[in-house]
Amino acid sequence: MNQNYSKKNITLPDFRFTPAIDKVGVEERVARIQTRSIKDESKLQGMKMVLNMIDLTTLEGKDTPGKVKQMCYKAQHLLDVYPDCPTVAAVCVYPSMVKIAKTALGNSNIKVASVSTAFPSGQAPRSIKITDTKFAVDNGADEIDMVISRGEFLRGNYNFVFDEIASIKEACGTARLKVILETGELATLDNVRKASEIAMYAGADFIKTSTGKIQPAATMQVTYVMLMAIKDFYRKTGIKIGMKPAGGISTSKLALHNLLMVKETVGEEWLTNEWFRFGASSLANDVLMQLMKAKTGAYQSADYFSID
Repeated sequence: MNQNYSKKNITLPDFRFTPAIDKVGVEERVARIQTRSIKDESKLQGMKMVLNMIDLTTLEGKDTPGKVKQMCYKAQHLLDVYPDCPTVAAVCVYPSMVKIAKTALGNSNIKVASVSTAFPSGQAPRSIKITDTKFAVDNGADEIDMVISRGEFLRGNYNFVFDEIASIKEACGTARLKVILETGELATLDNVRKASEIAMYAGADFIKTSTGKIQPAATMQVTYVMLMAIKDFYRKTGIKIGMKPAGGISTSKLALHNLLMVKETVGEEWLTNEWFRFGASSLANDVLMQLMKAKTGAYQSADYFSID
């Protein structure tokens, strides 16, 4: 097994034995958060925070340079819709579109993220996954969103998963690495916890729920378990790890409940796009609609906002 943290005097755990998850306890905790009311002033501040944490995403086989350029234009011109609102954190595209996105974003502070490692299935030899990652980085990707080999994980080959993540981390160079667990395929919260630990010890800068291609995706129960894993890892190592729920978060209300859960689980330090992101394609539009409602008292038509 690749001793990724050996220079930091961090002892790797035996990944066969990770803390068991109290499923009932998790569900009760999430239910309490979902019933919490948020005051209007805090809601407005929270929605702006959500907008600034979004990785605006297009990951379809029909993606074209024009579609990516349109998304990048939208990412830079949210002020045209609502004055004083922040930009999104990043745009997320396939490796073949990284250079186009990088050029379109110019000197903005918006990052370019790219999926890699045979996204979304992860079914490719490691050499191809490394090549995929290096191609994206060489074309200007600031961040890499990789998928783990779920088949290897589910058959108990944890060393394989660990070493693959570590090798992709090395291929990233200075780019930050988000490791997608694809929690909808992991079946249990215990597996989600185990996969989170493997990813963090192998060098992930972020752990991410889903590709958005498999359901269920970013449930609050799964996100809570991952946040608790991040909290425990930070206590043991002093290393902060980011969190990115992705897939199924399309409303401001759900996003705000996620922020509340972050604050109460790992703390306010994580309430920044350096440490928390939303993977979304439609969330930004709902946030903009809610902001306009707060400003004008009326909802804008959905047609008022561009789809991408």
